[in-house]
Formats: sequence, structure tokens, C-alpha cells
Amino acid sequence: MSSSPEGTRLAQQLRFDQQHIWHPYASMTQPSPVFMVTAAEGVRLHLAEGQQLIDGMASWWSVIHGYNHPRLNQAAQQQLERFAHVMFGGLTHEPAIALAQRLVDITPRGLDRVFFADSGSVSVEVAIKMALQYQHARERPHKNRLISLRRGYHGDTFAAMSVCDPVTGMHQLFKGALAEQIFLPAPSTPWGEPINSDDLTALEHTLAQHHHEVAALILEPVVQGAGGMRFYSADYLRQARRLCDQYDVLLIADEIATGFGRTGALFACDHAGITPDILCVGKALTGGYMTLAATLTQAHLADTISSSGAGCFMHGPTFMANPLACAVACESIDLLLEQDWYSRIQQLQQQLRTELAPAAQLSCVSDVRCLGGIGVIELHQPVSLQQIQPWFVEQGVWVRPFGKLVYIMPPYIISEADLKFLCAAIIRVLQRL
Repeated sequence: MSSSPEGTRLAQQLRFDQQHIWHPYASMTQPSPVFMVTAAEGVRLHLAEGQQLIDGMASWWSVIHGYNHPRLNQAAQQQLERFAHVMFGGLTHEPAIALAQRLVDITPRGLDRVFFADSGSVSVEVAIKMALQYQHARERPHKNRLISLRRGYHGDTFAAMSVCDPVTGMHQLFKGALAEQIFLPAPSTPWGEPINSDDLTALEHTLAQHHHEVAALILEPVVQGAGGMRFYSADYLRQARRLCDQYDVLLIADEIATGFGRTGALFACDHAGITPDILCVGKALTGGYMTLAATLTQAHLADTISSSGAGCFMHGPTFMANPLACAVACESIDLLLEQDWYSRIQQLQQQLRTELAPAAQLSCVSDVRCLGGIGVIELHQPVSLQQIQPWFVEQGVWVRPFGKLVYIMPPYIISEADLKFLCAAIIRVLQRL
């Protein structure tokens, strides 16, 4: 690090960060290295020491249009000149109305009631509360548990943690403090195939056995994200929809990671042609500019909840429907839909498959798989983040592995040359293992 005044100041800042700031999934006694970002544009992160990194993570899957996009900047600036925030209790505003209209138009048909939330995890909390309050309003308070899929991940708040995988998930140390839910085996039917008999039997048996006590089945459609980056059959969703209807159980689709085109469909539920009872969206909703999420549901659920004893849905975040976030989200959705996003995702998928294929020959690699704008290399053994993260930075790329998974979800705007460089850099790093 330079001994110039700028270098000294940077060293002081990083030292303060290390001593006082708790980063996500990080230790304060053995902190992983962090890298100071001073600017970001397109697919590149500019570091304080002058290095540029091609971002393979889209800032945890959200920055689909790249950084510092002029249209998103303009949308934020124009709204900022009007007002940055106003409470949503008893008031409304044009950005929220416009965003709700867009979401109703593009999500699976029938999801026409929109509740805005602060983050993806909170949108899952809202979905679970909706399901429970709906069953209570139907005078079925005993239907107060959820069915979830093993290997699933739905967020870090308490209700969301309760439906994450209870064994391999990151929240097992909270066992005893969380509501005890019911877990199905993770779907084993591969992407593109009809549901196999084992998956169908497990799904039907669990619903038949527990439907009397279950409010909803929650799942990540088609792609299980942070629980393993697993891709599974869209037919599983079709059968889940059918059996939930048969057994009077709601279906919650967590599309926080998969929404807005990432899997090759606008929403992953579209691969199966189904409409869930409740849908959660977040991450790419604002193009990664700021935190915002939404929970959508169908009219009969909203009406049932609203006609019950409470007379309302019992939730209301302070920054609900933040106007700045809503304005940027509207522009992000317009930006996505104005382009041939489907062809773009297909191009990403094809190039990811081509560029990552050589990784399958490495002795440390157990599997390589791609779907839409998602590329995954699964290793035999977990990686050390403290060891491998600086290696990626040395190669000029930003990749954030977890466990056995080295994966990328780049911004949709990434060029063919940059994606080639990104994938080649990943393979060079894995060769060092």
C-alpha cells in the first residue's frame, strides 16, 4: 500500500473498518480481507489502489443493468428533487402506484395485490404472516406451520430462517429459538425433465400427512440459491401447485433471486406456467440501486385477511414504498422490458456453458452447471474465503464463493469479452487449488 497521504488515509480507514465494522457472515476476531471501492461503472468495480475488477456477482445478484446507469441515476435524481421519502400510512405517491402497476402487469396472472417491503428477507416475513393471518381469518388457526424444501434459503430474519434448511443451512445454531417447520427432501428431478416418482411421492405424502396443520408450502422456484445453487425441474412446480390446491395449502414462491429474467424466464414460475398464491420479489427489483422488495398476492387472500377480525394486514415498515426506490425500480423494469432480455439471457447461458466447461476437467471440481445468467462450479471441498478471495482480486475479477460453490451471476450487460475474461480468471484460480 502506498506511503503517500492517500495511502496512509486508506490504511487508516481499512484499519477502522477491520476493528469496528461487522461485515456479513464475517468474524470480528478473524476478519476476512475487504477491498475499498471508490467507483463503479458498467461491470467494473474501481478499487482505491487503482485496480479494476470485473464484477461476476452483480452485487449479490441485483445489479442487472450494471453500475452507474444514466437512466437509473436520472430516475433517482428526479425523484430526489421532489421528495426522498414520505410515510405510506394514510399517504401514497406516484412512484409506488406506477411500480405496483408494473408488477401486476408482469408477474404471473392473478397476483394483483402488492405489499411493499424493505428487503427480500422482510418480504418473506410478510409472505409468512400473510399465510398465517389468512388461515386464521378462515377460522383455521391450527394451520400455523409451513412446509419448506431442504437445501432452501429464504433470508436471515427469524421467520425466514425457520424455513431455511435446518441442517446444512447457515442458521442451524438458532435451533430451539425458531418455529419448527416441516421439510421436504430437496427436489432431485433435473432441470428439463418430468418430475420423478421419488419427488412426487415425497411431495404428495408430506402434504397428505400434514395439510391439516400447514398454512403454506414455500419454495424457490427452479433454482435453490444460497442453499446450493441447485437447478430442478419446472414440472416439480406444476405438481406442487396441483397438490397445494388439492390439500388446501397456500403456495409461496420466493423469487427474490430468480425474478426479472435471471433464469431465462421473466419469473421462474413462468417456466411452469403457474401462479403462486404469494410471490416475493427483491434484489434486482431496483437494478441493485437500493433496498426494496414486494410481496404480491391474489385478491381472495387480501379480501379474506381484510375482512377478518383485525380488519387489516398486521405489518407496516417505516420505509415502506420508499419513493426513491420505487422510482428507480420503475425505470429498471422499463429498461429490462425495452430490450430483448430473453435473447440476452440465452446468449449469457450459452457463453457461460462454453467458457466454464473446461473447469469440469479440474480435479477439485465435482460439477459445472449453468442456467440462464447463472454459472456454477461445485467443488469437492469447501474453499477458504480468506485464501481464495485475494486470488480472484489478483486476477482482476470479483467473485464471492461460499462453501463448495464458486458461482457467478454477472450483470446482464456484460460483454462477450468481459465474460470470457471473468470465466478464464475463475479457472486460473481454481487451478491453484
